[in-house]
Amino acid sequence: MNITKEKILDALRNVEDPDLKKDLVTLGMVKDIEIEGKNIAFTIVLTTPACPMKELIKRNCEKAITDFVDKDAVVKVNMTATVTTQRTGNVLPNVKNIIAIASGKGGVGKSTISANLACALAMQGARVGLIDADIYGPSVPIMFDVVNEKPMVRDINGKSFLVPVESYGVKLLSIGFFADVNQAVVWRGPIAVRALNQMLTEADWGELDYMIVDLPPGTGDIHLSLVGAVPVTGAVIVSTPQNVALADAKKAVAMFKMPAINVPVLGIVENMAYFSPPELPENKYYIFGREGATRLAETLEIPLLGEIPLVESICEAGDVGRPAVLQKNTPQALAFLEMAGNIAQQVAIRNSIIKVPIA
Repeated sequence: MNITKEKILDALRNVEDPDLKKDLVTLGMVKDIEIEGKNIAFTIVLTTPACPMKELIKRNCEKAITDFVDKDAVVKVNMTATVTTQRTGNVLPNVKNIIAIASGKGGVGKSTISANLACALAMQGARVGLIDADIYGPSVPIMFDVVNEKPMVRDINGKSFLVPVESYGVKLLSIGFFADVNQAVVWRGPIAVRALNQMLTEADWGELDYMIVDLPPGTGDIHLSLVGAVPVTGAVIVSTPQNVALADAKKAVAMFKMPAINVPVLGIVENMAYFSPPELPENKYYIFGREGATRLAETLEIPLLGEIPLVESICEAGDVGRPAVLQKNTPQALAFLEMAGNIAQQVAIRNSIIKVPIA
């Protein structure tokens, strides 16, 4: 029996993307089919390199070929990704997705989540930029070990642009780069807004799959300026399990849903979800309460994107300028990778609302 491309495509119509709820052929994800006897090779183009369903999709493709084409076929599935986008317009046209990281209150680890999210996405092959817009405590220079770095300036068509600092595969700009490291950043609203706009629109970011924006805690000028300056793909809310933090997280969700802002909330990350001592990594102690963000996510009908443990090494990693997700195969690294996959997954689902063909 001859194996043809048509038979392979018919077989792969039985494989559905778990998030987009359509088959891979209809979504245009199947590319470069090659047939040599019983050897079959093809490429599946995912919507993000951080897809948490990558291995499941690959196994389902292999099974579809042996079930519907030839049980003796030798199947090679190449998995790649082209990140989708819904963004249009002249502002940051080469940035596919802008993700705002916000919290209702300070001290919940929002910058730690931002730094590890950026690194996790970059580790999996995405092009990532991170803007540290927290005027009250810019911490990205410390977390990425670039405290003494300063952005260069590049002339493009007669106009000067900032060149982001790079660390661990992530392009970085921070309000902290423009202030003395030993002095407090005391800026009034208009000055802070001007600094954010400069980092957004007067920088040579190049092509990015994801731009992460670490916002100040609470609500204010910076938040309004961001959504007014660029179309934001979605917001991630960071909270701890404590009731006081959850109450403020609820307010943050409500802010992004206001008609004047109207930014989709991708979900909630619960930071410091539980404590695991290094000598007993399997044990979980719920110091600040249990599953508070889980219940809030259910109430607000938004996804819970991750539960990040409270472990000393996360703090230490930030202090020495090497985000914890880089500590491969540790519980905290795996938690951050799972969180990043879930966030990328929600971005892809949002972008599928308006059909975006995969190049």
